[in-house]
Amino acid sequence: MPETHQPDPKRWTALIFIAIAQLMVVLDATVVNIALPSAQADLGISDSNKQWVITAYTLAFGGLLLFGGRVSDLWGRKNTFIVGLLGFAAASAIGGAAVNTAMLLGARALQGVFGALLAPAALSLVAVTFTDAKERAKAFGIYGAIAGAGAAVGLILGGVLTQVLNWRWALFVNILFAVVAVIGAVAVIREPAEGRNRNRLDTPGVVLVSAGLVALVYGFTRADSDGWTAPVTLGLLVASVVLLAAFVFVESRVAAPLLPLRVVTDRNRGGVYLSLGLAIIGMFGLFLFLTYYLQLVMGYSAIKSGFAFLPMIAGMIVGSTQIGTRLMLRVRPRLLMAPGFLVAAVGMGILAQIKVDSSYSAVLLPGLILMGLGMGTAFMPAMSLATHGVRPEDAGVASAMVNTSQQVGGSIGTALLNTLATSASATWVSSHLKSPADLQHRLFVNESMVHGYSVAIYWATAILLLSSVLAFVLVNAGVQSGPERVDGDKSADDDFAIPVIAH
Repeated sequence: MPETHQPDPKRWTALIFIAIAQLMVVLDATVVNIALPSAQADLGISDSNKQWVITAYTLAFGGLLLFGGRVSDLWGRKNTFIVGLLGFAAASAIGGAAVNTAMLLGARALQGVFGALLAPAALSLVAVTFTDAKERAKAFGIYGAIAGAGAAVGLILGGVLTQVLNWRWALFVNILFAVVAVIGAVAVIREPAEGRNRNRLDTPGVVLVSAGLVALVYGFTRADSDGWTAPVTLGLLVASVVLLAAFVFVESRVAAPLLPLRVVTDRNRGGVYLSLGLAIIGMFGLFLFLTYYLQLVMGYSAIKSGFAFLPMIAGMIVGSTQIGTRLMLRVRPRLLMAPGFLVAAVGMGILAQIKVDSSYSAVLLPGLILMGLGMGTAFMPAMSLATHGVRPEDAGVASAMVNTSQQVGGSIGTALLNTLATSASATWVSSHLKSPADLQHRLFVNESMVHGYSVAIYWATAILLLSSVLAFVLVNAGVQSGPERVDGDKSADDDFAIPVIAH
């Protein structure tokens, strides 16, 4: 978007508070996972209901992201950002003070609602605040590192808080994040005035896409627990396809759509959403299986398991802020994204070699470092390109699509890869079981689990390879080192022109 005003002198300070908010949202997806066993014991949550502590959040968050992005375009990003922070803090306080299952589940759903307001507002604030190419690269390098590493940080923080204090602090800690971010937002964040979209809210679009995304995420959740051929699973997945198809039809005909199709039919942004969503499928599967592997097979504590992911976090920070940021102004985005996903796939392939007696330094350490470097390098240009060239009034919904691809990818990845792991473990047991007594031997049980984890991680490797191919084939934008081309602007340099697929 052409720069029509002087850069905000407090923009880098503002980025600190935007980053704090983004870290809170991202780590909340995993910080509760570590605390869940303690919360279940304390509140007497049944085994059948424990998944809802996670699912209630992901359903609300994933289902309402596009709505949240449109609200930020309508209300203003700063206003939506502050409302999202205050609501997220209040919901976290309710969850931390929960006295029964219903109170905790309700609070988690409320967190998801306000997270859906907060996440797209945060990303779009970065997009509209940093318009200079070099500064934009640095800003998105920082933002990309946080987006990628936040989930792993959540594992560490969840372990520390649960063991040192108690599970409730895994929720209470959000209040501190939110208060600091709100104070900073009020004091230093300045939003350009020209980016508002004051068109009437597309209510049919909100209903259709929210219902469709909820059905999709819940369908994959039920597939994990009930199986892929269960009537409920199939019904939800079919319903999601019908609802989302109806959403696309409606959006192509209404005057002020919730999601202008120009946002997703743009070749480069569509490529980013697709390749990033697939990569997240593999990445979330890795968190799931390595956490189980470290604690159940290697015997690590919750804290030690969290710290075991530190090399990946370091790799992501280096890949995003050093490699990605430095090269983004010199090479095309696909020459960062495709190799980045490829390096991550190599790291994932190394991690698939885990055995019951694997050495952390020989297998896990190199795999985690390569995963971090690759994902960090790919994340940074992906985050930047996802909002590059959008009209100011579309910045919120374009940002929401990034979060939607990540959230849906994470939900699909957890369900899909867990199903593959369970199936592979069952097959291994049936082919190796010599007597029922074998099931009582810890080594036999561990070997069956590790085989399942390994098979699932191999699938995650293949998914990352596909992400690399899609990023290389679909993303053809030029180097992002000049004036940003806005959708519909024909006067910009052709190197920055982003082809739009007709629709």
